[in-house]
Amino acid sequence: MLSRPAGVSDDALRQALAAHWHLAVTELQYRPVGFGSHHWVGREAAGDSRFLTVDEVGRDAGPLRAALATAVALRAAGCSFVVAPIPTNTGEPLALMGEFAVALYPLIEGRHFVGGEFATEEHRRAVLDLVVALHRQPRAVAPAACEHDFAIPCRADLEAGLAGRAADGDGPYTRALALLLDRQGSAVRAALAHYDALVARVGAGARRRVITHGEPHAANTIATPDGLVLIDWDTVLVAPPERDLWSLDTGDGRILQSYADATGTEPGADALALYRLGWDLRDIAVYTRRLRRPHEGNEDDEESWRGMRETVARLATEASAWVG
Repeated sequence: MLSRPAGVSDDALRQALAAHWHLAVTELQYRPVGFGSHHWVGREAAGDSRFLTVDEVGRDAGPLRAALATAVALRAAGCSFVVAPIPTNTGEPLALMGEFAVALYPLIEGRHFVGGEFATEEHRRAVLDLVVALHRQPRAVAPAACEHDFAIPCRADLEAGLAGRAADGDGPYTRALALLLDRQGSAVRAALAHYDALVARVGAGARRRVITHGEPHAANTIATPDGLVLIDWDTVLVAPPERDLWSLDTGDGRILQSYADATGTEPGADALALYRLGWDLRDIAVYTRRLRRPHEGNEDDEESWRGMRETVARLATEASAWVG
């Protein structure tokens, strides 16, 4: 996230690190990167640095705990490309701090990539190799992993906005969001209906299910001296393999064929379409939730409004194909 979360101070983080990891941090620096988790870099008195993530989980840290526990298990099973959290003193993958969850990671040195798009085919192929290796892991390796149920997070907030119901709060973008959903409501409803139809078809089929990362795009990789690694395992779920493949697919079929050759599983068109559309619907639902609640117009709010407009515009251009 681009802005610090309200209610999380550096002193509180230091206390959490000391209590749960016996880690004495002399310096904390907020890193305005990514969208979802909040990030800090902490430096110990001895000079070693650690990477921290903070997520607002409310009263339910279960899904995040399961995802991070899965990353720890994968790493322990020999998946060296998995950047897993450092367990707490009691072996937990995270620690709770009120309504926030804190996770601690090694600070990975190497080349970082900005944005989700792959600049080279070599990079894309290297990530495909990691995805193939991940999908080959037996389910028994990660018993804590949750199953993907195809639900769109914050869908109720999006549907409330589409129905014109009063927002839960006010802010600089509340009125503009209501106007956008009123103007483009038919396209968003068509997208939701098409997504539900895809879920019915994919869910009814006997699709192979594997451990998936969920977001294996370029920005979630780091090129280290020992090879490429994948970060941000908070989205890991057991799901059809297309959950990791749709964003790697360039449209010419070569990546999908390479995956089929390596695994014996032919990616399905409906499942690829489901996850491609689900990505956009999840984004606009999360943006809607944020902008229908009290907000101040900070950088994250601005980014949410920009993403909302761009994604809804894209859905509007595709809607005719779903209702035709």
